[in-house]
Formats: sequence, C-alpha cells, structure tokens
Amino acid sequence: MEKIKVAVVGMGNVGRYVLQAVRESQDMEAVGIVEIPERVSQISSQITDLPVTSNVEELEKPDVAILAIDSRAVPSVAPSFLYKGINTIDAYDIHGAEGALRLKKQLDEIAKENNCVAIISAGWDPGTDSLIRAVMQIIAPKGMTCTNFGPGMSMGHTVAVKRIKGVKDAVSITCPKGMGMHMRLVYVELEDGYDFDEVAKKISEDPYFCHDEVYINQVSTVKDLIDMGHSVKIERKGTSAGACNQRMEYHMSVNNPAATAQVMVAAARASVKQKPGCYTLLEIPLIDLLLGEKDELICKLL
Repeated sequence: MEKIKVAVVGMGNVGRYVLQAVRESQDMEAVGIVEIPERVSQISSQITDLPVTSNVEELEKPDVAILAIDSRAVPSVAPSFLYKGINTIDAYDIHGAEGALRLKKQLDEIAKENNCVAIISAGWDPGTDSLIRAVMQIIAPKGMTCTNFGPGMSMGHTVAVKRIKGVKDAVSITCPKGMGMHMRLVYVELEDGYDFDEVAKKISEDPYFCHDEVYINQVSTVKDLIDMGHSVKIERKGTSAGACNQRMEYHMSVNNPAATAQVMVAAARASVKQKPGCYTLLEIPLIDLLLGEKDELICKLL
C-alpha cells in the first residue's frame, strides 16, 4: 500500500492529536510539521523524529496538509498549500452558511486550478455532526433539528478570546439551554495594565459570542479550569411519510481536540479519492472516510 504523505500544520492541542492519529493510521505517514517561525525551535525540541519547519517546501512533498490552526487563519493559510498542489483539510468552525460558503467558493477555484482538493469544516461540528443532522432529515424530511453543545470547552471560542488584546489566558465553556440555544461562560486571565470591562466588551462583541448569552469572569489563573471534554446532543422531531411525532436523538461526549483530529485525518484519507475542488463532509461518500477495502466495509457495516 502506498501511504498518504501528511504534513501537520500547527502543533497546538488539535495538531498533537492529528500527529498521533496519522501515526496510528496504516495508510498514512507524517512527513513533517509546519509551524510559525517563532515556534519551530520549541516544537523541534519536543518532537525529534520529524522535521519541523515554517516552510513546507523544505519537507518531502506531502499529499495532504492538515491545518490544525485557528479557523480565522484558514482563508489565508489554505491557499498557500493549494497553490503548491497540496490537498488541505481544515476544521473551520465559524458556524453560519455565509462564511463557510464563501470559504468553499474561494478554495474551490484555487483547488481546481492546481489539480488538488480542499475539505473544509472537517471536525465533529461542523463535520460529522453535519452528517448526523443529514441522516435525521432523510428519515424525517419535515420537522425541526436542535443541536445542543456542552457543557464543555469550546476550542474555537477559547481561541477567539485569547486573540483579544489584553488576554493572557482564557477558556470558554459552552452550556446548553435546550432547543439549540446556548450560553457561554468565559473565564479570562488578564495581562497587567488592562481593564477588565474593556476586554469583556470586546469579547461580547466578537462574532463568536455576539449571538449568545455570555457571562465573562476574571480569574487569577485559567489553568485550573481547563478540561478538554465536550459533548453534543442532536434531537429531531418531524414527520415521515406524513406520520407525525417521529423522534430521534444522538448524543456524544468526547475529548474535543482528539475527536476533531481523528475526523480531520479521516478527511485526509478521503481527499485523495476526490476530483479537484473544495468539499464539505456532506459532499463526500461516507465510505471514503474509512480505512479498509470497500467490499469489506460494506459487508461489515451494511
């Protein structure tokens, strides 16, 4: 079996699990790690069996670059790999069709021009949860689906808070209120000299938070509050063939970065089987995400 060559871009919480998942995948091999220049030396001292660089061209050319980076960086970072003919996988998690569709159209054009593939929003939500919502809608075409997150740490929201000037460290906890409504509990550790009220105002106005009920708290240390666990409960009530009160429920509790990483690695596997262009998980044959021969998978899962 010719193995899929993978570069891991970003060695934060998700990136470390991506590397582990690649190493555990029989059909893949890691060719190196790409990091921002100021972190190359630090990561090199921690991971000594792979090259670490800020320039992917210094590595053996990967088939796929898995972008374990801040969602807001994806629109600027993904093209730099696609222009080199390298497939990209990201876990872009800024919910809202407009932003995701804009990114999809942007990367689709670049990927087709350079004969490669981009798969966006390939985490667990959006990502595999999107598939669950689709399955529920297949069973009950008319009705309402509610996605309830938490309680648990949201990586995207936490990164968004950390980007705000004056924040030394932070964690954002998502708490479900039911029927797809949420509140955010944000805990911030401030840099010296910054006003809490001003920082809190910037957090509450950020696109990640402005649509939800948000409670922002100042703490002396965030470290003691960190827990990478998260969960989701998806519920649908609708009709099938005119029959009402069709109810279905899906519940998952996970280590957030590990689950995200594993889905991204599965998407990397699927990317080498697609025609050039940009995709979401909803557009990819489910079987392409799985390791194994197609006939064997069908016999096992049918």
